Amino acid sequence: MATPLSDTSLSPLRTIAVVGLGTMGTGIAEVLAKAGREVIGIDISEAQAARALTVLEASTAHAVRRGRLTEQERAEALARVRTATGLRAAADADLVIEVAPESYEVKQQIFRELDAIVRPETVLATGTNALSVTRLAAESARPERVLGLHFFNPAPAMKLVEVVSSVLTAPAAVTAVTHLALDLGKEPVAVGDRPGFVADGLLFGYLNQAAAMYEARYASREDIDAAMRLGCGLPMGPLALLDLIGVDTARTVLEAMYAESRDRLHAPAPILKQLSEAGLTGRKAGRGFYTYEAPGGATVVADALTPAAGGSGTPGREVRSVGVAGSGTMASGIAEVFAKAGYDVVLAARSEEKAQTAKARIGKNLARSVDKGRMTAEAAAQTLERITPAGSYDAFADVDLAVEAVAEDLEIKRQLFATFDKVCKPGAVLATTTSSLPVVACARATSRPQDVIGMHFFNPAPAMKLVEVVRTVLTAEDVHSTVHEVCGRIKKHAVDCGDRAGFIVNALLFPYLNNAIKMVQEHYASLDDIDAAMKLGGGYPMGPFELLDVVGLDVSLAIEKVLHREFRDPGLAPAPLLEHLVAAGCLGRKTGRGFREYARR
Repeated sequence: MATPLSDTSLSPLRTIAVVGLGTMGTGIAEVLAKAGREVIGIDISEAQAARALTVLEASTAHAVRRGRLTEQERAEALARVRTATGLRAAADADLVIEVAPESYEVKQQIFRELDAIVRPETVLATGTNALSVTRLAAESARPERVLGLHFFNPAPAMKLVEVVSSVLTAPAAVTAVTHLALDLGKEPVAVGDRPGFVADGLLFGYLNQAAAMYEARYASREDIDAAMRLGCGLPMGPLALLDLIGVDTARTVLEAMYAESRDRLHAPAPILKQLSEAGLTGRKAGRGFYTYEAPGGATVVADALTPAAGGSGTPGREVRSVGVAGSGTMASGIAEVFAKAGYDVVLAARSEEKAQTAKARIGKNLARSVDKGRMTAEAAAQTLERITPAGSYDAFADVDLAVEAVAEDLEIKRQLFATFDKVCKPGAVLATTTSSLPVVACARATSRPQDVIGMHFFNPAPAMKLVEVVRTVLTAEDVHSTVHEVCGRIKKHAVDCGDRAGFIVNALLFPYLNNAIKMVQEHYASLDDIDAAMKLGGGYPMGPFELLDVVGLDVSLAIEKVLHREFRDPGLAPAPLLEHLVAAGCLGRKTGRGFREYARR
């Protein structure tokens, strides 16, 4: 955040002009008026200006009904707003915020006209999220007073404001708008001038990869969106979010980012161009990745791409007992999930002692659930009784489904599947919980690759609803059906994907995390500002650096290496800063230090 300066050449920003009264401009005007600013709303369309006033009247009336404003406060706020159709109305403004269409020509014309109208000390702010603030400033007669002020939609609700400086921006201008943002009840973060800034710079690369994943028919739109909501706790899936933002808007932002970075991850996926040129720009058009009940509406309706109810129609195999291999947190969590759902579970580890320890961990988890009122003591006791610990995988002789949750090491997993092949009965389904290794390599370690499938649970397994179901080219249809039926019984949401590095969640999540590290590495923004930007601007439950420290930097690096090795994309190469921290033993919370330091317990 900018450091307050003693420069007094800038008067307090009391009168503010907003140029462009679309959804964003109208939202900004509302925020300013409710915070006591005099607002001049300017739009070349008289009808649009009138529509903006109507929207303001409706939104402030809604705020009164919700108890957020009094009737008097509403009347005072509306009285502070006036509209005009020409830029001359901004003559007395202390700050002008333009939110015109994302076009250099349009914005530069606005700034050239404002140069001849406003006072020398008036600050000029662009609301762009894709264009170069420096380029816009360079065209101004006073580039030192030009900066970026990027609000997020809907402006009245979203807390984040990115304050964007160019190399030409005067510190006093940054200080003035930073103080304004704080006074508006927003969280300003200071960033430099590059396309997308922080939040959109990270968000749109992720959205682009999701679009490319869908275009490749790797997974359905519904499964991609469900995976990111349930696997990462996001409020919306990426394809639904692209429809909300506007497919054409996303394409514009990505084209600007790619022009700057030449990173293939930012090169707009061809489907974005195809949808845009067909007029299928998302919710506003009534159709984008999804089809909507009406243009501008949020209700999704079934279309030709909507999956048929009832799955494939192929009956699955009967599963009454489950074997879980491993003794760590993931193995014990999976065993708990199956036992809660009524399955008889054999929990096998390399020794009887390790298996007993894993069962004891489950007992403690169940006891906590009883203490919190989530289950009865009787149900907890019955769940624990269904789990039989074993010190040998020979105990899997009669299980119908064997699930491995051992170390993420391909050779260890291959050896385990060779053991499964020997001890498990014919027809048993053999599943791996790998998050990044090829499922087919595990399958080829057996004489029955048709029985092998991926079931990628997320940690902690009892709490996380998602399971990625990973079919290989050899997986039998009835095995796939079996796993879907089992996921339904254990109350997990199954999503289908092919057998390639990262599956859905990690393939989309870790390049985003890697790009955040690159931002810090390049001194573009601080850890705290990036974390704040993604939580406040992107709706993420955790910032990227909080998440990296929780996951573990060594785990993150291993996944990044797998993705880079498989896709051979230079943009996926692990950030050197991540490699350096891992080499130094700074692995995150588990070692007390990662990107941040943590108190030792």
